[in-house]
Amino acid sequence: MSSIQIVADSTCDLTPEMIRDNNIRIIPLHVVFGDRTYRDGVDLTTKQLYEKVEQEGVLPKTAAPAPADFVQAFDEIIKEDKQIIFISISSELSSTYQNAVIAGREFPEGLVEVVDSRNLSTGIGVTVMQAVSYLRQGITDSRELAARLREDVLRVEAEFVIDTLDYLHKGGRCSGTQLVIGSLLRIHPVIKVTDGAMIVAEKLRGKMDKVVHNLLERALVHRDLMEADRVFITHSMAEESANWLKEQLEKELHLEHVTVTNAGCVISSHCGQGTVGIMFAKRPA
Repeated sequence: MSSIQIVADSTCDLTPEMIRDNNIRIIPLHVVFGDRTYRDGVDLTTKQLYEKVEQEGVLPKTAAPAPADFVQAFDEIIKEDKQIIFISISSELSSTYQNAVIAGREFPEGLVEVVDSRNLSTGIGVTVMQAVSYLRQGITDSRELAARLREDVLRVEAEFVIDTLDYLHKGGRCSGTQLVIGSLLRIHPVIKVTDGAMIVAEKLRGKMDKVVHNLLERALVHRDLMEADRVFITHSMAEESANWLKEQLEKELHLEHVTVTNAGCVISSHCGQGTVGIMFAKRPA
């Protein structure tokens, strides 16, 4: 019987150690500056992304891997006598999921299962690590594993707070007037992933440390439902805020370790430097 290979796209934003130690394969999305295309996390780091935006004054475009990219990646894995579970960024946010589905149809039924995470960043990573856990429990059928994961994605919570409105403005998601007023009033949107899409859950005013404290309080509302090994903090060059959240969550939830991850180029190009979020899975009802 063939084994199962867990595959995710680069927006899952897991740490390099988690990817390596759990044998997770990553298919990168693309970041496009003018006529130059970079593979997220392969040819371009988040720090380099911000440097290029500063130099060029414009945001890059981001693009999903083409179906042909998925066919090539899937074919290499199937030749290793493995079934594939591919976990993608939300289909509401990218064509990555649909392109993977198209590619999966090129192979015999049952070899490729595509799971829509209905999330982004390490909200995807929560589901990826749940898949790893199922493998360790001895699940050997990809269809059964995929079915479980499709139920699990409904229990993943993801919220993050944006430090600056500049990237929302550059990306056309915030008008010039909103940028000026928001900057003057120190407004920081709290973005929540709901039904696979991003919504503004709240608009907070004040310094970032106050706003991050509010983000923590919002997460702790669910403290009695959180799965202890599925709590993550993700940030885009906001290490101080991330470390503070880590300490507070470990203290409040009596956890030995909360994992901190770095947002990659695709996620960072949409939210901007200083963004920090909390992602976790809730226990089944």
